[in-house]
Amino acid sequence: MGTVKGFAMLKIGSVGWIEKDEKELTPLGPRDAYCRPVVVAPCTSDLHTVYEGGIGERHNMFLGHESVAEIIEVGKDVKDFKVGDIVIVPAITPDWGSTNAQRGFAQHSGKLLSDALGGWKFSNFKDGVFASKFHVNDVDSNVAKLPEGVDMEEAVILTDMVTTGFHCAENAEIKHGESVAVVGLGPVGLMALAGANLMGASHIYAVDAVDDRYDIAHKYYGATHYVNFKKAPFEEQIIELTKGVGVDKVLIAGGDLTTIGSACKCMKNGGIVSNVNYLGKGDFITIPRLAWNVGMGHKTIKGGLTPGGRYRMEALASLLQTKKLDVKPLMTNRLNGFSEIETALAIMKDKPKGLIKPTVKITW
Repeated sequence: MGTVKGFAMLKIGSVGWIEKDEKELTPLGPRDAYCRPVVVAPCTSDLHTVYEGGIGERHNMFLGHESVAEIIEVGKDVKDFKVGDIVIVPAITPDWGSTNAQRGFAQHSGKLLSDALGGWKFSNFKDGVFASKFHVNDVDSNVAKLPEGVDMEEAVILTDMVTTGFHCAENAEIKHGESVAVVGLGPVGLMALAGANLMGASHIYAVDAVDDRYDIAHKYYGATHYVNFKKAPFEEQIIELTKGVGVDKVLIAGGDLTTIGSACKCMKNGGIVSNVNYLGKGDFITIPRLAWNVGMGHKTIKGGLTPGGRYRMEALASLLQTKKLDVKPLMTNRLNGFSEIETALAIMKDKPKGLIKPTVKITW
């Protein structure tokens, strides 16, 4: 067996390039595959994991959970994929036979309370995709072939940014004509906004402090109002803009431990706060008693990890194929070369002006 090179979390606060013996990878099961990435993208979640210790200490774990890849080996029982196929590998790869999958929560694979987030394997409790070779479980159910006419660099945006953003909108159960606030206009927030627009939201209040991001949200994804949280608390501005009525739903893709409470302040009774923001530090979420109408306001708070799997990737890819969704405005920093993974993550950490999402194309 040879070695696998990858960009890893060495410990909390530290990253670097390392090599591992191939035998350290997850063994190839009969329904599994080994892949090598052809496009990857870093995620803010990687930063929370490394620099905030959001999921606890990890040592020498390859980072990354967003990739389009080439299959280089398959298990004997794999039916639909072969060596050489280019596939979209979602960030969430559930165990589809698990009890939680049968309950309808495959992203929380397993059956115990401790199995929560169990579908999020890459760069959580399993080596991620920032490596020359990585393992995918249950490949027939967890990857999708790259469709004809879909650019592989655009497809990598589906693996987390689009699916997570859309899940945020889905969890809010948006109905035609409802008013929606979207907090945070990073790539996930922009896709949450796009999802809300596709679901029929009317007035969409885009909350951020970077004017250029609102320009993208308005031009491409349906935002109707800009709320700059640096000028005043966003909930106060939304209350003023809606003449005291508030919004039907609030989608949260950024913020801190107080953001859900702020959302409750500007949301109608009977509304839904849908959070997909990775809260990487702190102990308690604060929800003001009165904002929750002393516990009786019929205000629902949901936090969700995006579903994974083949079907969802195929469905989202069809939106690119039919031009119903354009993700190119998110792709602000396109890099080339395996070694540029380090640069891409540093860009995410440093947040230069104009950044939304870096991608890295790899030629082997």
